[in-house]
Amino acid sequence: MSASTTGDDGQLNVLGLPLEPCGTNPMTGFIRDGRCWTGPQDMGSHTICVRMTREFLDFLRDRGNDLITPVPEYGFPGLRPGDRWCVVAAYWKLAYDEGVIGPVYLLRTNQKALDIVPLAELKPHALDLS
Repeated sequence: MSASTTGDDGQLNVLGLPLEPCGTNPMTGFIRDGRCWTGPQDMGSHTICVRMTREFLDFLRDRGNDLITPVPEYGFPGLRPGDRWCVVAAYWKLAYDEGVIGPVYLLRTNQKALDIVPLAELKPHALDLS
């Protein structure tokens, strides 16, 4: 499934620019094309591009979203610190509210994430602002 077949063409990042790829090793995104596209089928809003840290991965695992353990039958290798991944916006917000920060890439984060997380909360943790 590609962006053009899911109607995701033209999605923007939180800065109002074209959405850049988040990560391809491992391949991320709700439709596993490397971008944090979203649409009606994405019930979780996998829209925030995060560079994983051990603390963030452990937090997610402890809250029932284990991204560490490989799941070979789904082609999921498990994530390690340093990997980039499109995270569910509500999980990022939960971690943020509990003082656990997942560093973000604003140019790779879908503006739909702003329905859940204010830009003012993302900006101080951006890795791609100079």
